[in-house]
Amino acid sequence: GLTKGVPSLGSDLSAMFLVEKDGRYVLADDPADIRAHSNFSMLVGLVDGYISSLLSHSKFSDADGEEEESPSTVLWAWYLRAFLHELAGEYMDGIALADKCIEHTPTAVDVYELKARLLQAAGDKGAAADCLDKGRELDKQDRYINNQTTKYMLQADRDSVARERIALFTRHEGNPEQNLYDMQCTWYELELAACMARKGQWGRSLKKYMAIDKHFEDFHEDQFDFHSYCIRKVTLRAYSDVLRFEDNLWGQQYYCQAAEGIIRNYVFLYDNPSAVGVEEEPDYSEMTAAQRKKAKAIARKKKKSAEKKAAEAAEKRKVEEEKMNDQNGSKKKKAGGSSPSVVDEDPDGEELLKRDPLEEAKKYSATLSKHAPNRISTWMGQYDVAIRRKKVLMALQALFKAKAIDKESNELFTRIVDFVQKVESEKEANPIIKEVLASETTTLLEGKSLSDFVSEAASRAKSDALTDLPKRIAVAKGLIATNVGTVKEASSLIIDGGLEGRKVSVDTCRDALRCLTFLGSDAEDAKTEWVAKVKEKFPLMTNFS
Repeated sequence: GLTKGVPSLGSDLSAMFLVEKDGRYVLADDPADIRAHSNFSMLVGLVDGYISSLLSHSKFSDADGEEEESPSTVLWAWYLRAFLHELAGEYMDGIALADKCIEHTPTAVDVYELKARLLQAAGDKGAAADCLDKGRELDKQDRYINNQTTKYMLQADRDSVARERIALFTRHEGNPEQNLYDMQCTWYELELAACMARKGQWGRSLKKYMAIDKHFEDFHEDQFDFHSYCIRKVTLRAYSDVLRFEDNLWGQQYYCQAAEGIIRNYVFLYDNPSAVGVEEEPDYSEMTAAQRKKAKAIARKKKKSAEKKAAEAAEKRKVEEEKMNDQNGSKKKKAGGSSPSVVDEDPDGEELLKRDPLEEAKKYSATLSKHAPNRISTWMGQYDVAIRRKKVLMALQALFKAKAIDKESNELFTRIVDFVQKVESEKEANPIIKEVLASETTTLLEGKSLSDFVSEAASRAKSDALTDLPKRIAVAKGLIATNVGTVKEASSLIIDGGLEGRKVSVDTCRDALRCLTFLGSDAEDAKTEWVAKVKEKFPLMTNFS
């Protein structure tokens, strides 16, 4: 593999990293497990020996009679070692080796992709996108690397640049997104929807998620045409394949991601109505004339500011569309004509924001609970919707379903604590429901009180050095929410060993920082210590303080 220059060699070798889980052997996918694996240390020693030998006398070993390797062999040996650094979470060492590879062979596109992955994992999404874009420039005919660049641009929240990159491989008069919609390009729409949600453009985010929902409705309707085609052409094997696909259509990965995105957005909008500019009208009746005049002036100012921002955003999109028209509008003209472009009457998804958030979220959570019952995220979404609709039994059922899938889930732990506290604080009028809740809540807590349930989880997290960081964050929040532990105990659960366990990434480290900030001034020293530790592990991380 090193002699022939096979970039996928590292992925093939990762099949050696098997760990036992629930009585079965599965591939290790966490850096903490991979670093501790005996096969990993053996493979690292082997590759390091190859690199040393190749650099000294261009051979894999100093045995007599062995032929010298080509100069590119050491490039792929470095590439493999950088890949192993990535698996082990040693991102800075991997970036240094990737730089060596680029210095050795500046035209190796695969190295740019590896370096971009390392930069993104190290916390600098902007640099990762720039690196991959530089690799794309080396081969502008490669659709895969162009799509990867588009994806990284969206993850770096550069949606306008991503649009320009994806437009290089679309056929359209001016708007590449219309062509991507017609071609049902779901990966792009998922990434763009997530990008819009991060930027607070909830209407546009929902619109892209809804577009994926529409694609799957089209898949469902198109199957009827396929039935007659298969019977006519007697393609029975393809016919049986499409029937299996249609049986699980609403449980497909892309649909589930889109539906979960819609649920998340609508739940957020329900909890934060001001995010779409919906603010409660102040009670002017209890104000003096001067106070009323001042309040109305402030309201007018806010409204004017919001309208100005909306107009600026619309103008910016218009300029971008005109630019795309100038760049790409000649395609149809060269072909001898053009077809009228589709006009979107609601490009910002304003109509979607006017819908009842919980009703819309309920519709999609019901679909997922029916067609994707084996995903724990299905039941987390079901709980989030049901508890806000005051459907406590439905929320309880969702928790039991999630517990059957993964009882160690940090999201499940957070929601169990939330559920028990809400049930205890809100008295149920119906005696039958009250009895069921009392009985099943005890089962949910495994026969313990809520305080004991949280304190035992904290003890387990402290005793196991590999306890994943999201679980430590969830337990720390539970300690404070239930008044079981102090702020010092909660913060130490995150600080002590938090970076040595599983699921340590840039995103989870940010979640931990938000948790420590939430704990208030008593956790200020812990917060400072955490920032220092994280910056030492991820020196490229931006906006972390």
